[in-house]
Amino acid sequence: MQPPWCPPDGTELPKLRLYNSLTRTKEVFVPQHGNRVLWYCCGPTVYDASHMGHARSYISFDILRRILMNYFKYDVFYCMNITDIDDKIIKRARQNHLLEQYRAKKPSASQILQDVLTAREPFQAKLAETTDPDKKQMLERLDTAVTAALTPLQGAIKSGTADAAIQSQAQVLLDEAKDLLSDWLDSQFGCQVTENSIFSLLPKYWEEEYHKDMDALNVLPPDVLTRVSEYVPEIVEFVKKIVDNGYGYESNGSVYFDTAKFGASSGHSYAKLVPEAVGDQKALQEGEGDLSISADRLSEKRSQNDFALWKASKPGEPSWESPWGKGRPGWHIECSAMAGSILGASMDIHGGGFDLRFPHHDNELAQSEAYFENNHWVRYFLHTGHLTIAGCKMSKSLKNFITIKDALAKHTARQLRLAFLMHSWKDTLDYSNNTMESAIQYEKFMNEFFLNVKDILRTPTDITGQFEKWEAEEIELNKSFYEKKEAVHEALCDNIDTRTALEEIRALVGQSNAYVAARKAAKLLPNRMLLQSIAQYLTDMFKTFGAIEGTEPIGFPVGKNGQNTDVSKIYVSLWPYLIIRHALLECAVRLQGRCQKNLTEVLQLCDAVRDDILPELGVRLEDHEGLRTVVKLVDRETLLKEREEKKKLEEEKRRKKEEAAKKKQEQEMAKQAKMKIPPSEMFRSETDKYSSFDDTGFPTHDAEGKEISKGQTKKLRKLYEAQEKLYNEYLQSNQNGS
Repeated sequence: MQPPWCPPDGTELPKLRLYNSLTRTKEVFVPQHGNRVLWYCCGPTVYDASHMGHARSYISFDILRRILMNYFKYDVFYCMNITDIDDKIIKRARQNHLLEQYRAKKPSASQILQDVLTAREPFQAKLAETTDPDKKQMLERLDTAVTAALTPLQGAIKSGTADAAIQSQAQVLLDEAKDLLSDWLDSQFGCQVTENSIFSLLPKYWEEEYHKDMDALNVLPPDVLTRVSEYVPEIVEFVKKIVDNGYGYESNGSVYFDTAKFGASSGHSYAKLVPEAVGDQKALQEGEGDLSISADRLSEKRSQNDFALWKASKPGEPSWESPWGKGRPGWHIECSAMAGSILGASMDIHGGGFDLRFPHHDNELAQSEAYFENNHWVRYFLHTGHLTIAGCKMSKSLKNFITIKDALAKHTARQLRLAFLMHSWKDTLDYSNNTMESAIQYEKFMNEFFLNVKDILRTPTDITGQFEKWEAEEIELNKSFYEKKEAVHEALCDNIDTRTALEEIRALVGQSNAYVAARKAAKLLPNRMLLQSIAQYLTDMFKTFGAIEGTEPIGFPVGKNGQNTDVSKIYVSLWPYLIIRHALLECAVRLQGRCQKNLTEVLQLCDAVRDDILPELGVRLEDHEGLRTVVKLVDRETLLKEREEKKKLEEEKRRKKEEAAKKKQEQEMAKQAKMKIPPSEMFRSETDKYSSFDDTGFPTHDAEGKEISKGQTKKLRKLYEAQEKLYNEYLQSNQNGS
């Protein structure tokens, strides 16, 4: 009879927990519909270039989305909006249109000067009223630039300078003063801009640029993209139902959400995310938009806490038909109507930047729950942390931002992503040289490991030779491998903590490097299969994070901008050089001990193949004494950069060596010169210090005629005796004829 079987107790696996802004704590993630996840993300307002603040949100959400899909195997349906109707867009489009018209008229220099001086008056009044220190500093910088351009033009006109020079200076002033001039033109003529197409060209252009930036950053496109301009009918219907449900009211052609009635109704709560912000008029007015906070608009509302669902269009604004007259959507309603249309009455995840919590997301929640008559429109609210620039607040409105294109000109998409992976997605991230240097060093650390493993795997062997016996070292490394995999899993379950995950990965690579180094020191080959397993796991993890593209089984892609190159072609071009170098090394071995001159020339040729020829092919050779040469395929640009840096270091080393030799020579010459001075003369030249001397030239009184103290005399005596010794050495050397 078979004995009874004892089932294992097993261990409980960690559950995925996400930081939910609705509860301000980490909650176990439970999708509403099995394995399917409905996710809505607030997209950009497209009126200017995408910046690193956008990258902070969209790379972070891309990382979370990829991990949920590819690591936790959820079926994620991702919807994102594009805001292409908004106060900022309307104002910027109008101003751009009016400034283009102004330039097209080719105004004279005196006209430009007069208009800028006129426009400067309201601008300076605004500057005087501004209390926000960051905004005030930005306006002051603009005012300083305008002043710097004004002064030479005024002087040139007054002195009767040539017209061409005056016109050139006028164009400089026009460029520096375009912001305040645009504001002034808008205040004068903005109401005359009525063509809807003027307001669509700007967002269409910047949306296209945004998509290009996201593609360059390797951010996955959404499954569904919604634009406000395409959903106006749905927004009108959404507003109508909120009014019908008793939570909205019409006033002078606009429709407002009744926050007091909603908050007092059974089963509803207003400002779930940031209840302490209710009544913050500054935040509420920023949420309404610059064009919507005039005194007449504010007086239309029953409460200052109410917000616009539909805005009656003023002259100079785009408009659409509605039951309340011609108007346009409010800001918050767009997300509710579009997300509701695609995802229904309740979604699993809603994402956005930290600064959108109030009033935008709180207002979204209120109006959506008023529409669907529920209290769970969003189950998990995820908010990415702020981004600062070298410790300073980043803001497009303050003109303190770095565009994504500028960032990609300095760093690769992988390096930017690694910088984000090395920080918590929900905390503030500081974009600085230190942050990026850490990411670059991490990338180099990982890349060197992958290159070493690839080289080990290229060592010729038969099929059976791939399976080597495991000794204690392999068993220990494999144990660490599984421990680190568990630690990475625990980190990702803990609010997708990529920072800890990357540190665990770093530790695993460090242990693997130590194992490889120990095997090489013992003149033994490392275990191929074990290192291959580790490298493949790490590659899969970085693919999951979006830091590796392509199908290469191990490591980062080789080629410009991370694009895979044909490795077989590299080997075809590489092989003749390796054969030549091998022959040269054999020649060097034969010459050793015979002709030093020929040996040096052969070794120089070997180095030239390694240092000058092969980097051009994207190949790095590493010579190790007593071991075979390591071959690493690296993209050409990286190798050429490394070569340039190496040359700079060698040049710096040579320069320092020359400086040290020169300094030593100068010191020697100074010593020689000093040796020639008899001790009796050494103090006599210092008349600013001493006035009287004894027969041997030793000072007895200072410059003021006071007798030198015993303590000072003791110090001077030591100097005198030292010089006496030097002088005697000099005399002795002369006697010896040296």
